[in-house]
Amino acid sequence: MMLGGGAIAQTSAEASAPPAVANDGSSDIVVTAQRREERAQDVPISITAFSSDRLQQQGITQSQDLQGAVPSLTVGTSGQGSREAQSFTIRGQGATLQASPGVVVYLNEVPLPSPISVNQQGGPGNFVDLQSMQILNGPQGTLFGRNTTGGAVLLVPQKPTADFGGYVQAKIGAYDNREFEGAINVPVVDDKVLLRVTGAYQDRDGFTHDVVWNKDRDDLHWYSGRVGLVLRPTETFENYTMAYGAYSSNNGTGQVNRGFNIAGLELYGFCQEGPTVPGVIASCDVYRAAAAEADERGPRKTAYSTDTYQKTKTWGITNTSALDLNDSLTLRNIISYQRFQTRFAVDNDASIFQQDEYDARQFPASGQVTLPGDGTPVEYLPPAPTIPRDRFRTITEELQLQGKLLDGKLNFTVGGFLFDQRPTGSQGATVYGFCPAAFTGFCDSQRLTYAITTKSKALYGQATLDIGAFAPSLDGLKITGGYRYTWDTISGSAAYYAPLTLAPGSFSCSDGSVVTDPTECQFNARLKTGAPTWTAGIDYRVSPDLLLYGKISRGYKAGGINTNAVFENTRTFQPEKVTSYEGGFKSDFNIAGIGSVLNVSYYYLDYKNIQRAAPDVNGALLGAQILGAVARVQGVEVEGSIRPFRGVEIGGNFSYTDAKYKSYEYTTNLPAVDCSGGLVAPGGTVDLGCVPFTGVAPYTYSFHVSAEQPLANDLGTLAMFVSYSHTSSQHTAATALPGTEPGEELEGFGTLSLSIDWRKVANSNLDLGLYATNLTNNLYRIGNPNLYNTYLYHSTIYGEPRMYGVRARYTF
Repeated sequence: MMLGGGAIAQTSAEASAPPAVANDGSSDIVVTAQRREERAQDVPISITAFSSDRLQQQGITQSQDLQGAVPSLTVGTSGQGSREAQSFTIRGQGATLQASPGVVVYLNEVPLPSPISVNQQGGPGNFVDLQSMQILNGPQGTLFGRNTTGGAVLLVPQKPTADFGGYVQAKIGAYDNREFEGAINVPVVDDKVLLRVTGAYQDRDGFTHDVVWNKDRDDLHWYSGRVGLVLRPTETFENYTMAYGAYSSNNGTGQVNRGFNIAGLELYGFCQEGPTVPGVIASCDVYRAAAAEADERGPRKTAYSTDTYQKTKTWGITNTSALDLNDSLTLRNIISYQRFQTRFAVDNDASIFQQDEYDARQFPASGQVTLPGDGTPVEYLPPAPTIPRDRFRTITEELQLQGKLLDGKLNFTVGGFLFDQRPTGSQGATVYGFCPAAFTGFCDSQRLTYAITTKSKALYGQATLDIGAFAPSLDGLKITGGYRYTWDTISGSAAYYAPLTLAPGSFSCSDGSVVTDPTECQFNARLKTGAPTWTAGIDYRVSPDLLLYGKISRGYKAGGINTNAVFENTRTFQPEKVTSYEGGFKSDFNIAGIGSVLNVSYYYLDYKNIQRAAPDVNGALLGAQILGAVARVQGVEVEGSIRPFRGVEIGGNFSYTDAKYKSYEYTTNLPAVDCSGGLVAPGGTVDLGCVPFTGVAPYTYSFHVSAEQPLANDLGTLAMFVSYSHTSSQHTAATALPGTEPGEELEGFGTLSLSIDWRKVANSNLDLGLYATNLTNNLYRIGNPNLYNTYLYHSTIYGEPRMYGVRARYTF
């Protein structure tokens, strides 16, 4: 029997009440996957849910920690040079450069801000003081809206309660890790005015050392806060306001150089097979020496030409009002205002050369570095001024009417949704793209500015009817139907240009024109689309222990404006659409006193106009284009657990994903080689159907053992949790022909985690614990830029090494 994983809930929690544990210690988390509170085992979709205790036991503090713990889920950087770009992909649907996410993260029922320069949703601290985390697999476009084609991640914060209390927690661990968090819950007016305040802070050294700057990359330094206020002036009305804020500042991501495309560098005149001619051309041995030095340093050291960093500021306010119109109808309103800003510098080639670098704020001092293997001193010109990569605000408004009719046999939700995101200041990037080694330090940067506004509105409704309302013999047989229509308007402008070295004061625009005023390079674009999303399903509660279900649903992911476009016909891209067919069962039963859970689902996706980012070149400018493809994705997901005796749980999950392109063709602006092996002329059709599907790990699985043992003499409880998660290899290059992009296939890997806790030490409110993640210190990769044939280098991003430490938590 294949047993499934972290989804098996340890704690049952109502959305507005503390967790309630069943007598035998096992129960299900109450989830809100259908915008109402239900037991997870009663919801006819694939859900993985974590209680707050389980999140701590598994050491889940960031998105990357979910890798392998959720069926069909992969988490990675999507080819970007930022470790904070931890984007979700579920069932092959995820994020793409310049595009909306395919899996949307919600905090308190509101989508977190999602920038366009990096695939990141929100800032740090989102996983602190949660009541639960829910991962919904498959299109959620009826109730959750646009972009949830792959699924949704619901973060449910702890709401204020009617009891005074709270906690403080501290962690000390490897890499000089220091973490502190706490919360206090205050019933200001008994059951009328309830307040909860949460704060968290983390400071940790990095695990990739930069030998040029003598700094540790991949460090952490952030703090966050959250305030929740519940007002209940009457028994029929509740208003919940939540405000949050977070700030992060670190030394950037530690990318590691893995080599250069020597043949390409020589072809473009970046180097020659022979000695270096100072100020004219470098020897190709310079690049070989840089790669050799990187190999000698190993995977935990790097050498940057720019002092990288990332700073992220985000804050927001959400307000949820609920008015009981009568015993059957509830009117809800959810409104939010959020701000997001980030600045970051990256050195994607991870060398002292100026090749594919963004937003450098500082270069090495005069004479500090020399050309590798050559000894020629390198002088750097001062970097160009930078502005925030992303700086915008997001407003959402949602009005819902929820109801129960026919003695609770008919449940429905109808509503409307508005989304408005627009810049609050200048946004852009400075790009050091192609700079031959002999001219390192003297190349000027390319400039990119953009301003995108997104407006979306939708109307929706969904209902579930228990046929038992009309035929008592069919009680437990339910049909569900839902429909949503979304209207999107995306408009904005972008300017991409390069100063001309041989013509000071002149600039080359992305369309090839030469101007003296860079504002003349700006292009404007507008994309207006609309699409329906819907769901139709049937489920049958065969017995109290067994639920059968099947459903068909349609998802829609918005199109957009490609700010990196270098050709007129690549400035916009169309929406994605997916039709999902899914069936399965959920069971929880007790045999001879042994409690067991087994959930199995099969799905088939018809996936159209898949947004794939591809490099694009026009003169000195290297930008991007968004291609469309058609694919079919199918898979099996299994989750389960067994409790052989009280206090012991053995469980795990398994998923198999099979994704293949059915059609992958586009009209090329440049000469290109396709799957035929021939050269396609500009204007011709390129066939990339032989390229492996990206973002999919064919196999993922995990298993865990949880055990609790009360200690004698009322000394507390000893708890242990050990888990192992494995992800098979996955492809990451969207357009590279098989065998042409080194490192694009991330090798499979597994990580082992352990936590041991002494709860209620000596009958006190103190908990003490030990924890370790990646216990075997496995070396694995989580990102690859896939620019060997365009920017002519190969680098990679490695996952976290072993992390361990001790923690103490005091509850009052």
